Amino acid sequence: MKNILIRAGISPLDNFDASYMLLNNSIGGNVGNLIYQYSVFRTLMTEGTTITPDYYNYDPKRADEINKNYDCYIIPLADAFRKDFVPTLRKYTKLIKKLNIPVVVIGVGLRAPFEPKLNEGFPFDEDVKAFVSAVLEKSNMIGVRGEITAKYLSRLGFREGIDHTVIGCPSMYAFGRELNIRETNITPDSMVTVNSSKLSPKNVLDFITRSMKEFPNHYFIPQWRKEMELTYTGSPTIGKAANNYPVKMSDPVYMENRVRYFLNVPTWLDFIRQADLSFGARLHGNIAAVLAGTPSILLPKDARMRELAEYHQLTHVMAHDIDEKTKLMDLVDKLDFQQVHKNQGSNFDHFVDFLNKNKLDHIYREDINPSSVPLDNELANINLKQPIVPISGCSLEEMVSRWESYYPKVEAKYGQKQKKQLAEKNKIINKQKATLNRKSVRLALKFADKLSKH
Repeated sequence: MKNILIRAGISPLDNFDASYMLLNNSIGGNVGNLIYQYSVFRTLMTEGTTITPDYYNYDPKRADEINKNYDCYIIPLADAFRKDFVPTLRKYTKLIKKLNIPVVVIGVGLRAPFEPKLNEGFPFDEDVKAFVSAVLEKSNMIGVRGEITAKYLSRLGFREGIDHTVIGCPSMYAFGRELNIRETNITPDSMVTVNSSKLSPKNVLDFITRSMKEFPNHYFIPQWRKEMELTYTGSPTIGKAANNYPVKMSDPVYMENRVRYFLNVPTWLDFIRQADLSFGARLHGNIAAVLAGTPSILLPKDARMRELAEYHQLTHVMAHDIDEKTKLMDLVDKLDFQQVHKNQGSNFDHFVDFLNKNKLDHIYREDINPSSVPLDNELANINLKQPIVPISGCSLEEMVSRWESYYPKVEAKYGQKQKKQLAEKNKIINKQKATLNRKSVRLALKFADKLSKH
């Protein structure tokens, strides 16, 4: 029996409901994280291997427990080399230094502008160096998402091909070496799935909005945790009202029941298989379509998406190539949805070689097309939770059920937290009062002493 600990907020075998996932942030802020984590689970879960999520508990104080109970720590990451991830990176560095088991990073990337100026460096360079150095003490090589990240690590002094290598995103290897993009007849009546990001430039957001009108039989698939809460409870809004991104329950896609928020990967893929096309500005939203065999168009907005689109030959249109005249059907007519096959075989072989160099067991060791996949076998016995539909499309009974399920838990969790914070504040205030009182007494005695001498 081999026990693996993995960085993840949820296991594909955990069948948590929406209220639990919201309160515990099981998706790590973005449900797209489930896609690459699912792939790593499926690849590494061999017979006799147990994989346990760390549920995003990476406190360095866990080191002794982890050393005692696990044989390996797998850390799949997205664009972790970024400013706001530095506190997490530092905690992981402290934890990893205390571990005496292998630690393998399967996928990590740099967040940077579309044309990154690597030579100018980043504020987090030293933190990245410390993290990578700590990992390399526990494994043979780090897998990075693309050429931009590889160049970045090389600039920091790490050797490409020895310390790090480009493996792309593990999500692309969820089902092995082959992909099968269906030839679909895309018409204005086709069902299409749409993904978007508020961080995309205005021209991209405007294009996505126009395209949803061009293809009225669309379903919007949001990914942020805030959008999960909005879909499930109806509030709060996720930002200022906009005419090119749905931010509130009264926006058309929510009111017309055309939003689906997925709680697991299998139901996500099942839904997208019904579509003739997927498009939008979300990397894993479109990778989900690729895995489901549905033609997709990715609209990269930064270096992290660009390097993966280029490495995996994902069908894409760069943001700067989109203007107010761009129409989705025109792109459909000229793009090659099969180009993703071009490098898939060699990329997969390289990924497996990376796993082998790090001495990780996997389902492809004996056969590139395994007849039995342990994760699939276990999932077959689970009645997975279906996607969340907007509360505006629910029956009154379902609305009440959601509110009664969610809000008491919110009050219990955050109410206790607020009480604890209030108790701490009162403790500080009382201490300050006591200090002031002591000072007052000392001043009064000193004043009285002076008076007695006159």
